[in-house]
Amino acid sequence: MNFSLIICTYMRPNALCRLLDSVGQQSLYPNEILIIDGSTNRETGQELQQKSYKNLHYHLVSDKDRGLTRQRNYGIGKVNKNAEVVCFLDDDTVLEPDYFKELIGSYKVYPDAMGVGGYINNEVTWKKMLPQESLFITAFAYDGWVRKDGSRFVLRKKLGLDSKLPPAWFPEFGHGRSVSFLPPSGKTYQVQQLMGGVSSFKKEVFVGLKFSNYFEGYGLYEDADFTLRVSKKGNLYVNTAAQLAHLHEEGGRPDSYRYGKMVVRNGWYVWRVAYPAPSLKAKLKWHSIGFLLTLIRFANAVKGPKRKEAFSEALGRVAGWWGLWFNKPNIQ
Repeated sequence: MNFSLIICTYMRPNALCRLLDSVGQQSLYPNEILIIDGSTNRETGQELQQKSYKNLHYHLVSDKDRGLTRQRNYGIGKVNKNAEVVCFLDDDTVLEPDYFKELIGSYKVYPDAMGVGGYINNEVTWKKMLPQESLFITAFAYDGWVRKDGSRFVLRKKLGLDSKLPPAWFPEFGHGRSVSFLPPSGKTYQVQQLMGGVSSFKKEVFVGLKFSNYFEGYGLYEDADFTLRVSKKGNLYVNTAAQLAHLHEEGGRPDSYRYGKMVVRNGWYVWRVAYPAPSLKAKLKWHSIGFLLTLIRFANAVKGPKRKEAFSEALGRVAGWWGLWFNKPNIQ
């Protein structure tokens, strides 16, 4: 299949070149690579001029097109007319050699797919479950694999606030389990959400949909918003054999206070896009989980490794929550 790759970047020339080096080692190479640069300097463009990446087209955008969702929409407008699939990658990822071979091959195995996501392999330690192995409340098991569960999910399970849906499916109360709770089984799973930085979509998806400009700058949860809307039109999948590493480059991220505020407000926005009129029970669970997660961040500020950042994020969450009562986001 003819496919294009869009990489939106911001002030990360070294990370971007590291990713492009891994793209160069792919067993299946993109027909087109579009670099959409929102940087406020020319370092990224100058770095790329010293390289020789095949099929690469570089675009430095102006203020009106800067920010993750705007840059993605800009890139979609530049995609070659012959492209059948459009792929997206975060600039701080590094691909395994068969990433695109597995990802693009999924569209032949699942011709109904409107989108297919890849799988991050360096963030969670999984192991295969032994026969008749007993599970503790601190563990999470799925499809014959088991991993350690985070403290926030352990507490949610104790309080009856955990989701009963499979990973990457969105419950009515909004706080589900992400793609990272799918195991490295090599299988392909049907989902409702994809991670934007390791995703792909049939080009036809963008005839009627685009990434929402509600999500400014860093664009937290913009991928959840977009893929939940796509899932209402067709099926989405995650191929856990299409693997890559996410190296979490620090540059370009918002400060902790802004991040905490975005977690709440953007989270509310995505929730209401998926469920415009949730039940009273769902509303109570959404707010209860948000309150619980804020308490956990305050606790991290007392005895966690990054106390100042945790405290600042917790304050941002509080400000974001109070803001919902006086100035709710406008659903686009």
